[in-house]
Amino acid sequence: MLKTNSVYFFDSVEFEEIIHYYLDSGKNSLANKAINLGLKQHPNSIILKLLRAELLIFNDEIDEASKLLKEIQAIEPTNEEVYIQQASILSKSHNHLGAINALKIALMYTDDEVDVLSMIGMEYLYLDDFDQARLNFTKCLEVDFEDYSSLYNVIYCFDMQTKHNEAIEYINNYIDKDPYSEVAWHQLGRQHYILEQFEEALRAFDYAVLIDEFFVGAYLEKAKTLEQLKLWEDAIENYKITVKLDDPTAFAYLRIGECYERLKKSTQAIEFYKKAVHEDPLLDKGWIAITELHLKRKNYNKALYNINKAIEIDDQNPLFWRKSAEINLKLNLFEEAVEAFENCIILQDNDLTIWVGLSDVLCFLGEFEDALIYLKKAKTYYRDLAEIDYRLACLYYKFKNYKKGELHIKKALKVDFEYHTIIKELFPEVYQMEIVKEVIQKFK
Repeated sequence: MLKTNSVYFFDSVEFEEIIHYYLDSGKNSLANKAINLGLKQHPNSIILKLLRAELLIFNDEIDEASKLLKEIQAIEPTNEEVYIQQASILSKSHNHLGAINALKIALMYTDDEVDVLSMIGMEYLYLDDFDQARLNFTKCLEVDFEDYSSLYNVIYCFDMQTKHNEAIEYINNYIDKDPYSEVAWHQLGRQHYILEQFEEALRAFDYAVLIDEFFVGAYLEKAKTLEQLKLWEDAIENYKITVKLDDPTAFAYLRIGECYERLKKSTQAIEFYKKAVHEDPLLDKGWIAITELHLKRKNYNKALYNINKAIEIDDQNPLFWRKSAEINLKLNLFEEAVEAFENCIILQDNDLTIWVGLSDVLCFLGEFEDALIYLKKAKTYYRDLAEIDYRLACLYYKFKNYKKGELHIKKALKVDFEYHTIIKELFPEVYQMEIVKEVIQKFK
């Protein structure tokens, strides 16, 4: 009909089906055409007018939608869809209490209580009124016991109020009525896990996977619980089940790697860490885990190779540059270590160890002026730290600026006298200076 501009007659139900098809396909312009054609043939159809109002709301044409809904309400004041759409407008305008009142009217006329109760629950969630939200989702479950989305929402409300014991009591009552609900057992396990009741959590997850042997989420939670119980091999087995049942995830591979590491099986650990970063190349935990294992084995060249690969993939990750600096220092590659430290600072990693590490390496390389510049910058972040003031003091003494040297060494000695040995370690020639010895002696 659209292609040929011919006019065919459809009854209003057929138009409704066509419009719903277009709406479900996301073809709103075609849905609008179908509504216009439908209303030409059936100008008094309430269903088609309601669909027009729905599309107007979707397109944010709120005033026109409100006007149309008032017209429909005047004709059919007991049509629940009118109040549901009015609630949608009010909710969009952040008038959630108004939306709730409209939905309560809809509840009086609807045959589908669950949908309306669920909408009321969602409006209360927008208001962070978790008690009222939970009450409405609970009513949904009273009407439809297998409405799992409402069950999840009830538990979510308990979670947001940190009422985990109450959640456990609620789920246990639910299980008493339906002991074969894998969803309920899974949620029960989650609550016990949050409360660090790992034995009880494990029992619940066991029931969940017994009821549904393809329940990936339950296997994952079970594996995490087994880790907490230090049952590493059992945890590995359950993580591997999730990989078989569903698309492999970097998270599962990473956890398997960590379990193997706990079992001191570093070869298998590295194998699964590599799988994790293959699955998600931006997974910094995976790259760091591989690097750390090579560091533990004192295989610094391999550690450097892996961290460099990570940097190639994501050179904006300060964690990678920090680890690069550490490894380069182990390999006595001081200039590379300086570059890594500098990149950390560029990427806003202002940790004290970065500033101190960079200044120490620059001093070792004899680049004292650069070291002083970075320490002065560090001072803007850490005003009263002995680690910075001792180093600043030494550099000022080295540059024969005795006044500033004395100022910083006194500050440092006040904050942490014991740490003054760092002077002897880093600047033995400054430590031997009589004026420095005199200041230190005064603070003993």
